Amino acid sequence: MQSSTQEQAVAIPCGAVHLDGVFALPSEPTGIVLFSHGSGSSRLSPRNTYVARDLREAGIGTLLLDLLTPLEDIDPNSRFDIALLTQRLQCAADWLRTQTATASLPIGLFGASTGAAAALRLSAREDAGVDALVLRGGRTDLATPLELASVSAPTLLIVGALDDLVLTINRVSYTALKCKKRIEVIDGATHLFEEAGKLDEVAVLARHWFALHLTQPARHPARSVRAVHGPTA
Repeated sequence: MQSSTQEQAVAIPCGAVHLDGVFALPSEPTGIVLFSHGSGSSRLSPRNTYVARDLREAGIGTLLLDLLTPLEDIDPNSRFDIALLTQRLQCAADWLRTQTATASLPIGLFGASTGAAAALRLSAREDAGVDALVLRGGRTDLATPLELASVSAPTLLIVGALDDLVLTINRVSYTALKCKKRIEVIDGATHLFEEAGKLDEVAVLARHWFALHLTQPARHPARSVRAVHGPTA
């Protein structure tokens, strides 16, 4: 087990805005996981922070960030603008490729709720450079069947057994995925995994999945730095 370095506040450029984030790397990271939170959440999400801490103990770096500015976050339309969330996630992934400490590391995405849809959409792009996905209680229905079929990164779906609607959605999406995939249904858990011990199960599953698939140098060429500073198509 490795301890993480001190967490560092970062501001990632994306078009006309900057995305506030919390960045941390263990001393010898095997990969880096970018968190894509759901609507109404932020880089300070206690659930994502908990999982991130567990990943760093396993030697995996983490980047938690706000995909929306404070003004955008009060607009319900922005919260469900998956195209915008995907663009912001792309900016963050591109930023990781420009940093000396992370440029050669494989990148994983941990998506929750609407953030899971953004993670899937990004991973479906040919030049996305995503090496593994873990989606917790994801709104995977907000990615199209074509996008789901285009995801090549190994993908783990984690859903609470008591989260009936999202469980149904994830089972449908699971059949559309053509990549290496797995679905884990956690007994006794609802959408936010607030029940005792259930978030621990999420963290263990995520740690094992990323440890398995973020073990080699990044196999994707770096995108242009220009993509970090401006909107992506």
